[in-house]
Amino acid sequence: MQMIYCVEDDDDIRGLITYAVSSSGYGVQGFDCAVSFEEAMKKAVPDLILLDIMLPDKDGIEILKNLRANMLWRNIPVIMLTAKSSEMDKVKGFEIGADDYVTKPFSVLELISRIKAVLKRTSTYIDRTSEYNGIRLDLGSRTVTVDGEKVSLTFKEFELLSMLMENMGSVVNRETLLDKIWGYRFEGESRTLDVHIGSLRHKLGEKGKLIETIRNVGYGLK
Repeated sequence: MQMIYCVEDDDDIRGLITYAVSSSGYGVQGFDCAVSFEEAMKKAVPDLILLDIMLPDKDGIEILKNLRANMLWRNIPVIMLTAKSSEMDKVKGFEIGADDYVTKPFSVLELISRIKAVLKRTSTYIDRTSEYNGIRLDLGSRTVTVDGEKVSLTFKEFELLSMLMENMGSVVNRETLLDKIWGYRFEGESRTLDVHIGSLRHKLGEKGKLIETIRNVGYGLK
């Protein structure tokens, strides 16, 4: 069953949307703020996100920017839900990476139609699994197996492995890893990345040897 996340602070609208989406045969989870939504994203990745622009704790446009900047979430289709109707607002959303844009008030039938159309259009390029030399990574369930055996990774370890697997055959420099995974650049030398790489290697067992250190540059899968 495909899962849809609905981020909408209005209880009545969120309740109506989640009921309609569920009745249409999809799994659905509703969130009234960015914080609860972002916590859920760390546990499981949905097939589509319905995202309101006017939220109490964070602007929907900012959330969309963060989704498109994150390698684990950037291909998730997003339909923006908003009371704003100006052409410039729509253009801004599409430029950042929105897949569709529905203006309130909207009919439930129209929304379900848009959801089906976006899922059909995007399903051809969303690949949730990666495999390399016995290591299998599933973005949807956020699970990793090594030769069929499940390996328990922390959130940052999972992101590290995912980024290395996405860039197989090349070296990912330290600055890029720190920026993309931790979200900011560290001042001066930091052992944080090295500690996480060491822990990841240990958890992968013999496969941990596949993670190669390029001194003073970064890491890669050999």
